[in-house]
Amino acid sequence: MTEPETVRLRADAERNRQRLVESARELFAERGLDVTLDDIARHAGVGTATAYRRFTNKDELIEALMAGRIRELETIAKESLEEPDPWLGICRYFERALELQAADRGLKEALFSAGRGGKEVARARGALAPVVTRLVGRAVDAGVVRSDLSTTDVPLINFMLNTVVDLGRDVEPELYRRYLAIVLDGIRARGEEEEPLPVAPLDVPGLVKAIGSWKR
Repeated sequence: MTEPETVRLRADAERNRQRLVESARELFAERGLDVTLDDIARHAGVGTATAYRRFTNKDELIEALMAGRIRELETIAKESLEEPDPWLGICRYFERALELQAADRGLKEALFSAGRGGKEVARARGALAPVVTRLVGRAVDAGVVRSDLSTTDVPLINFMLNTVVDLGRDVEPELYRRYLAIVLDGIRARGEEEEPLPVAPLDVPGLVKAIGSWKR
């Protein structure tokens, strides 16, 4: 094989790889992570054999795409910490995080399914948690949210609102914003009027167990 032919084949292989990655990005966002590698290959307009030459299995694509999406959430959390007003900071985190997840069905599954994705996805989830902890702690210390708001409440609130995202997706895509407003009103500090919540927050092991019970 001549050098120009080798260069052309390598270029073709890279183009096919990029088409598969973009196809996976679109299908994960639209349909979630249960799409198959065959689905991704058809959407990309390449043969199934080509897809399996570029990626051993679908998990490699999940790893390549979802770790980056979760890092986007970390960036949102860090930018929210830069907001001088602690209340606006935590509001903006929820608003922007939900916008991102509303546009990508697969992101929720990557966030809340320990079995989805490999080490990079797990590392990205682990890097997000301490930033959210700082965001919540700052808001509690400033007295702008309920004094009993816990860091472990955030992923469960997120999960709850994501359910509204899923339910409203084909009816009213913006519906989740209504319930986000209700939630934000609920976590805002009430001063002397604040009634204690009826149940204590989960600790971290409890949170991990609860999320691990979610089946997809």
